[in-house]
Amino acid sequence: MSLQFKYEKTCLINKSELSKELYKLDKVINLMNEVTKTKYQTDFAFLNLLNETRFLDESLVLARYFKSASLLVVIGIGGSNLGAMAAYQAIAKNKIKILFADTVDSDNIQKIINEMTKCLKEEKEVVINCITKSGTTLETISNFAILLEILKKLRKDYKKYVVVTTNKNSKLWDIAKKENFHILEIPEKVGGRYSVLSNIGLFPLAMAGVDIKKLIEGAKAIKIHCLNKNVLRNPAALSALIMFLHYRRGKSIVNTFLFNNELEYFGKWYRQLLAESIGKEKDSLGRLVNAGMTPIVSIGTTDLHSMMQLYLAGPNDKITTFINVKQTNKLNIHRLKEFGSLLNGLNGRDLDYLMNIILNGVKKTYNERLLPYMEISLANKSEYCIGQLLQLKMMEVVYLAYLLNVNPFDQPNIEEYKEKVRKLLK
Repeated sequence: MSLQFKYEKTCLINKSELSKELYKLDKVINLMNEVTKTKYQTDFAFLNLLNETRFLDESLVLARYFKSASLLVVIGIGGSNLGAMAAYQAIAKNKIKILFADTVDSDNIQKIINEMTKCLKEEKEVVINCITKSGTTLETISNFAILLEILKKLRKDYKKYVVVTTNKNSKLWDIAKKENFHILEIPEKVGGRYSVLSNIGLFPLAMAGVDIKKLIEGAKAIKIHCLNKNVLRNPAALSALIMFLHYRRGKSIVNTFLFNNELEYFGKWYRQLLAESIGKEKDSLGRLVNAGMTPIVSIGTTDLHSMMQLYLAGPNDKITTFINVKQTNKLNIHRLKEFGSLLNGLNGRDLDYLMNIILNGVKKTYNERLLPYMEISLANKSEYCIGQLLQLKMMEVVYLAYLLNVNPFDQPNIEEYKEKVRKLLK
C-alpha cells in the first residue's frame, strides 16, 4: 500500500486488550462485506460508489465539455463541498481556478462576485456548480440565486454554464430540468459527508485536472484492506477500535495532527465526518447516551508553537493521529556565513528532512509522556494516496459508530436549529 498505518508501540493499548475486543467488530465487518455486493439500497451506499464507473464517466464527460473554462465556482456547504476542497487543496493541479461559496458571509461572496465579473468581462468561461443533496439547503440556494444572477447578466447563454448536483427529483432537480441546466445525480442513500467519491467531489476535481480515475483506484485498493475480517490487518477497524478503547478511558478528543499544510482541508472534512457521524444524543436502541468524541485539527509545524504546551502539559484527554507525507518538494537549506551556528546540522539538508526530524522529536516526546497516538504515512499526495486516505477514514468512522452503538448515517438534531431559522424567516 502507498499508505502505511502504525500503532503498535504508540497507541498505549496492548495486543491482549485489543484481542479481547476484536469480536465487537465482527458483525459490522460482515455486514459491510455483504452490502458491497448490492447497489444503493442501504445506508452503506457510499461503499458501492467504487463498484461502477457511471458517476466517474458522467463527471469526466462534463468536465471535458467545459475544457475551456477559466473559473469554477462550487456552491455548497458541509459534505457538499468539504471533500472536494480537501482533495483539491492536497493535489492542487491548478488547471482551473476553483472558488468555494460555502458560507453566506457577504464579504466572501462579494469576492467571488468580483472574480466572476472580472473573468466574464474578459470573455473567459465561468462555470457554476450548485451542490445540495436535498435541493433545499438554505445557504446554498441563497448563494446560488446571487451568483446565478451575475452569470445571467453577463452571459446570454448562461444556462450552458450551470451544473446542478442533487438528488434525483428534488425540488432543485426539477428546476434544473426546466431551465435546461446540466444535472449530476447524487444517489439517494449516499450521505453528504460520505459523498466525496460521488459526482459531488468527482466533477469539480475533474475540472481541476485531478485524475479522478486514480483517486477511485486508491479508494478501491484500501477498501479491500478495510473489509478484512481479521481486524489486526484492517487499518480502518483497528483505528476505530483504538479510538473506542481510549474513549472508554476518558479520552474524548480526537486530534488529527497533519504534518503537511496542504492537508488542512482534509482535516476539516474529517472533522465534519466524525462529528456528525458519532455525536448522538441517543443510541441505536433509543437510550439517552450523549455519545461523541470532539474532533480537532492541528497543523505541524505551525501548531507546535500554538497548541503544543496544552497537548503536553494539559489534560490527557486526547487520542492523536499524526499524518505525514514522505515525498514532497525538495527545498535545500544552505548555511549562510551570516547565520553562524544557527543552522548547525542542516547545511545541505532540505526542509523535508527538517520536518521529519521535528515530527520524530514530537513523537519521542509523546512516548515519554505516555500520550497515545497512531500514525498514517502517505508515500506522496498523489490522487491514489489521497483516495486511500479518504476511503480509510470514511470506513473508520462507520466502525467507530458501531462500537459506540450509534447510527453513523443520520444527524437528527441538525433540524433543531434549521426549524428555528425557518420560523424566524416567516
